[in-house]
Amino acid sequence: MTSESSPTARALQVLELLQNQPGTTADQLAAELGVTERAARRYVAILREAEIPIISVRGRYGGYRVGRGVRLPPLVFTATEALGMVMAVLEGHHEAADSADPVANALRKIMRALPEAVAAQAELVRRTARPVPDRHAAPADPSITAQLVHACSLRRQVLIGYRHEDGPQWSSLVEPWAVIVRLGRWYLLSRRVSNGAIRTYRLDRIHSVDLQDATFELPADLDPVAVLEQNFAIGWEYATEVEIDAPADEMSGWLSRTIGRLEPIDASHCRLIGSTSDPAWYAEVLATIPASFRVISGPELRGAVRALGERLLAACGG
Repeated sequence: MTSESSPTARALQVLELLQNQPGTTADQLAAELGVTERAARRYVAILREAEIPIISVRGRYGGYRVGRGVRLPPLVFTATEALGMVMAVLEGHHEAADSADPVANALRKIMRALPEAVAAQAELVRRTARPVPDRHAAPADPSITAQLVHACSLRRQVLIGYRHEDGPQWSSLVEPWAVIVRLGRWYLLSRRVSNGAIRTYRLDRIHSVDLQDATFELPADLDPVAVLEQNFAIGWEYATEVEIDAPADEMSGWLSRTIGRLEPIDASHCRLIGSTSDPAWYAEVLATIPASFRVISGPELRGAVRALGERLLAACGG
């Protein structure tokens, strides 16, 4: 910050310094700001005039610190809300006590601004609780995510740089429809400009975003989550078709849209059409439904179902 900065801007910089380094003295503030000690004390006074409780502690380990209860409306939380916020961060598999994690660092700043009586229980959880790492989770880069969310809101095309799991990199010009988080993974639902195909990209594999001038219109009545899950069920290595002796509405509660598309055959039968790269897993999913079924097409799935049935029969001595 230059010497031409306003007193208010300087005072805000002092507030940030004191929040990050409680116990900073007037001469240390002066050195950080490149001003006199008298000027540093004046900026502290400006903060106090704004009803921000800046506490001065005397002695060898004294200095200035920000008192409890600094709040910027409408960020006024109850104790239950504060605890819920900490739990949400932990459930997202962030190390809530790790200052290197941007989410945890933001949480720490919010907690420090709350009155002690409100923050006490939540602060204890923040400092002591640890999430179990989710091996399936794929954290996204906050900067990449912010750029994509911005492009979605503006409805402008983006050129994304993508890195595939096995190493190859490529670029694609897309219309970014929505950013979705599902089961610990972040996805971009989009439509490719070149051929109109709907594509889903994992955000942790997007390494660059270039905002374009061209705009687009979203499809009418778009349900991003439904389209995302339907998109998961197509394009895999082995096509599948299964007839189920139960109504489609009943089976929709047992089979996710990521498994395939359910089509009614009649009032008491339906058809499941999808694809998979793991027939054994697909067979195990089908084995959980409370209805009989038949594999109509997909030799890989048929073999997997047969192998699963033989294994279950062997387990009961049959």
